[in-house]
Amino acid sequence: MADDDSLSVRPCLPDALRALVEDLPRSAWSAHPSFRGLAEFWLEKHLSFRRLSDLLLRDLRLALDGNLAPEILSNRVWHHGGMLVGGLHDHHGVEDHHYFPAMLRLEPRMDRGFALLDADHHALDPWLERLAAEANSLIGASSDREEAARLLASLEGFAPFLERHLEDEEDLIVPVILRHGMG
Repeated sequence: MADDDSLSVRPCLPDALRALVEDLPRSAWSAHPSFRGLAEFWLEKHLSFRRLSDLLLRDLRLALDGNLAPEILSNRVWHHGGMLVGGLHDHHGVEDHHYFPAMLRLEPRMDRGFALLDADHHALDPWLERLAAEANSLIGASSDREEAARLLASLEGFAPFLERHLEDEEDLIVPVILRHGMG
């Protein structure tokens, strides 16, 4: 994988990896006969990660503005943060060990794309560890504004990388699913 393909610098999926999504563009996905099932599930799962991230950002901002009680913030960070971090770890594990190898057998020409997604997962791991540690610190000191501000800053830093990864993964994976009728 080229250095300019890393999650921290790439502005979009590299052109060489867009072949499948150009053949099966996003606008045609939901009408495709193979959409119901795995493709739809994959997109819904990614949407849930986006929503959890957005909920956490909103709640942290509300709390820092004095519009959300510390004990409510602590409960929501515990619940939504746990779902986000744990869900992403689980999702990436299933992808890396089950789906990506199966899809690579179906689309060997996309090996660089699967390597890119695997590298993304490794790049996201330190972010997830940091978010978990900061969320736990906030939960342990729920009225500490500094802890809330620190978690908000980390989540704001993480969110663009998560979005880049989810979007690129969808553009690689969903066309494979649709093309091969998986799931």
